[in-house]
Amino acid sequence: MSDLLKTIDARTKLAGTNKLEILLFSLGTDTRTGRRETYGINVFKVREVMRSPDVTRAPEMPSSVEGMVSLRGNLVPVVDLAKYAGIPIDSPPQIMIVTEYNGHTQGFLVEAVDTILRLDWSAMRVPPEMLVANMGGLVTAVTELKDGRLVMMLDVEKILAETSRKDDDHLFLNIQPTEAVATKTILFTDDSQVARKQIQRTLDAMGVRSLSAVNGAQAWQELDRIASLALSAKRPLSDYVNLVLTDVEMPEMDGYMLTKQIKSDPRTSKLPVIMHSSLSGMQNQQLGRTVGVDEYVSKFEPQKLAEALTRRLTSEA
Repeated sequence: MSDLLKTIDARTKLAGTNKLEILLFSLGTDTRTGRRETYGINVFKVREVMRSPDVTRAPEMPSSVEGMVSLRGNLVPVVDLAKYAGIPIDSPPQIMIVTEYNGHTQGFLVEAVDTILRLDWSAMRVPPEMLVANMGGLVTAVTELKDGRLVMMLDVEKILAETSRKDDDHLFLNIQPTEAVATKTILFTDDSQVARKQIQRTLDAMGVRSLSAVNGAQAWQELDRIASLALSAKRPLSDYVNLVLTDVEMPEMDGYMLTKQIKSDPRTSKLPVIMHSSLSGMQNQQLGRTVGVDEYVSKFEPQKLAEALTRRLTSEA
């Protein structure tokens, strides 16, 4: 199973090409429907796949959190994804996917892993509202395989936010509105509901006006509309929008491609772009710079995000 992920580091070269690789897995057969659905997670977030080790129960944890395991001397929380999603299955999960984002490591228990699939982000679609509702907002994107199977990309950030049970009010205490940014407008895009809510909370605390989108394609469509409006009105783009804040991983168009589009269009090329992502490694930051990203901020650090936004908004020419 180690061979499955032995070339993960080399896969960072896919970033910036609107391509991704996802690890396909299943949670088990749903005893209510008899269906065995296929799910996916971005390989960039996966560090290891192993047989499920013995899990030590810990007190005061959500029911979907099985407990903790020791991996190379570090205690790692383990989430049973079927329990989290409310899917009753007929046998216990046998595999653990070890994931890492923003420096945090966690294990996800699943029934089985399938293969690694390479595809364009353009092949990933925003899920239908009915599916989003049925899955409790857990699915951020979907794609159909050649064999007819539907692959659902999971919102890892939502899972971790809801299973950690951490009060994050203190993260926003030192963010205060200032006159310097009160007249500014930010366009932000992220496919995660949890991420969008935290970004909006940060911007509200700053007193900044905002527009939002659920992926890069929607963000560019909105920005293209605004740029055309500014041009026809013979007004500067900064009268309408002052900065773009973008995630990296998004269906239809990722953050790298969105940045390329912004920086290559004469109407928008001077617009500052800040990348806000859980893919916070140096390689990802370097890739961001090669496509024109002005700054890179890791999720979820509202104070650092507010500082970066203020710095860019107040340094506009």
